[in-house]
Amino acid sequence: MATEIERKFLLCSDAWRADVIRREHYAQGYLANTALSSIRVRACDERAWLNIKQAVPGRQRAEYEYPIAIADAREMLENLCEGHRIEKTRHHVYRGDDLWEIDEFEGVNQGLIVAEIELQSARQTFDRPRWLDREITDDLRYYNNRLASHPYTEWG
Repeated sequence: MATEIERKFLLCSDAWRADVIRREHYAQGYLANTALSSIRVRACDERAWLNIKQAVPGRQRAEYEYPIAIADAREMLENLCEGHRIEKTRHHVYRGDDLWEIDEFEGVNQGLIVAEIELQSARQTFDRPRWLDREITDDLRYYNNRLASHPYTEWG
């Protein structure tokens, strides 16, 4: 089984921006969103994937990802997805040996910025950059599949 282990945080400053080494734009939509899993299509530049992720809160979840043709992904995003499309710029920032992916959301989730770190084990430690704020790993509102149906701009 493929397993993703990650932690998510809000940010308290823009200090991370000075250390960005790469940026990518993502568009993703959800083909299915059930109590057990979500199935999404994701496109980035000329690459695309289908992704199946276990729908449980926490640091560790089953995740499967398969490359698909970009033309197929664009067609699925346009015609088959439910809810709002997730649009975001992903910024890559290294702190020591740790890679942080900082997602700056656009569209109906504009204003939301989330930092994620993928880990090799649930017990793995890491240095906490000063620009991190509170941890949101267990807060379902910040999961992309939830943002597609309950956008950040509508939280109130």
